Amino acid sequence: MAATTHTVTNQPPPLVGYDVFAADRALAEAVERHLEPALLDEAREELSALGRTSGSAQVQEWGVLANENPPKLRTHDRYGNRIDEVEFHPSWHRLLGKGVSAGLTSAWSRPGGHVRRAAGFVVWTQVEAGNGCPLSMTHAAVPALRTDPALAAEWEPRLTSTVYDQEFRPAAQKAGALFGMGMTEKQGGSDVRANTTEARPLAEDGTYELTGHKWFCSAPMSDGFLVLAQAPDGLTCFLVPRVLADGTRNVFRIQRLKDKLGNRSNASSEVEFDGTWARRVGDEGRGVRTIIEMVAATRLDCVLGSASLMRQAVAQAVHHCTYREAFGGKLIDKPLMRNVLADLALESEAATTLGLRLAAAYDDGSEQELAFLRLAVPAAKYWVTKRCTPVAVEALECLGGNGYVEESGMPRLLRESPLNSVWEGAGNVQALDVLRALQREPGALDAYLREVGQARGADHRLDGAIKNLLTELADLEGIEGRARRLVERIALVLQGSLLVRYAPPEVADAFCASRLGGDWGSAFGTLPHSLDLATVVERARPVS
Repeated sequence: MAATTHTVTNQPPPLVGYDVFAADRALAEAVERHLEPALLDEAREELSALGRTSGSAQVQEWGVLANENPPKLRTHDRYGNRIDEVEFHPSWHRLLGKGVSAGLTSAWSRPGGHVRRAAGFVVWTQVEAGNGCPLSMTHAAVPALRTDPALAAEWEPRLTSTVYDQEFRPAAQKAGALFGMGMTEKQGGSDVRANTTEARPLAEDGTYELTGHKWFCSAPMSDGFLVLAQAPDGLTCFLVPRVLADGTRNVFRIQRLKDKLGNRSNASSEVEFDGTWARRVGDEGRGVRTIIEMVAATRLDCVLGSASLMRQAVAQAVHHCTYREAFGGKLIDKPLMRNVLADLALESEAATTLGLRLAAAYDDGSEQELAFLRLAVPAAKYWVTKRCTPVAVEALECLGGNGYVEESGMPRLLRESPLNSVWEGAGNVQALDVLRALQREPGALDAYLREVGQARGADHRLDGAIKNLLTELADLEGIEGRARRLVERIALVLQGSLLVRYAPPEVADAFCASRLGGDWGSAFGTLPHSLDLATVVERARPVS
């Protein structure tokens, strides 16, 4: 007998077969805004190609499979030889290979490279955030290596290559290489100056032998790693190759893989060094200064990664509500749901707009832009990454019970959402770095104020927020205890300034009214009802 009780109705179609880049109006407009006109056609073409790949059913399935089949540690081979290898599902290699071939590790030497890479990173990590980690560290290693011209000449062409070579062999024999890093240790965490790993000089100039451990080392199958260790003259940066030039394995003992909340497809490990060969990067005793540009670049990727997660969460929520009917009409047309979706869309667009503005500052490279980055990057990293989890939670709820089911993909976004706030220094570290920039680098505050000042007079709520921020900055009493509050305002004022200048009036008006004007509740969906929320939601709808 044929079944007559199971006709599927009122379910949205899968969000597949679309251009993830072109469907993101805020991202596409940011690329047009920050790139030279001569670069635009080529950039649009490559980003749309990546967007179509990201939106395909096949590639989205790779992301699912990479998470359902997390990496496995193989400490020994069948004969008992120590090998310390991590085995990944084929989908992981496909994803990582696509990311490399899309140029997500090659930004430093091509025109508009940082904006183009940032946009690509936002697009690609919507498929699967885990492969963003090795892509980010490989990209970010370049400025640290440039402190040693010989090392940069040797390694930079490999790191910026668009060839993904997963073979386990000396880097000199490979057309492309990936980098990881190891800074944190059990006893120190973010306080890297508490590191106890020792570096003993060897006979060959610039080479050392490392003994110690690293509590977190992501992507342990990378070809090289930047690590910090205590040399005779203090904390120093070192390059640790995974395989030595003669083909033998460097001592790189993986003790275990971390069992993480999210980011399941990516391997994060604990590593022991015991007579591990390394080359010094920069001068002895200047390890933090050497590696700090790498840290800044990965912090920007934390902003971009959170913007990516938020965009995918909002796209899924708006898509679902576009098709789902309840109480006599489409969910997207219900005033209360429209308020929720608009509020989420504002958060997503503000994050994307800020992330691309920071990438453009890297491309500019002027003294003022670099000063701006010293304040804006930790402030953005603090605020944007903290907004990611509440956005993921609310977007999941827009799908109702469907959103709580693994097949929807929303639980994976939710598990991933706290990571970028933790990685590369959690919230307090970022807040203290902002204070450090304010106290030690007056040019950073001046560059920031020039940036936000470009929107003065365009919105009275933004003008008032700038004035209040200046009042807070003038009062240094108890500054550390209220650092989070201060950094939040710095980030919000910057986002408001950017949206007032660049976003449609409906978006800027809603952002300033809620985030800067105080007309906002404690949860998403509490925007003033008088705003043009339908236009804000339509702008966020993933239709290309």
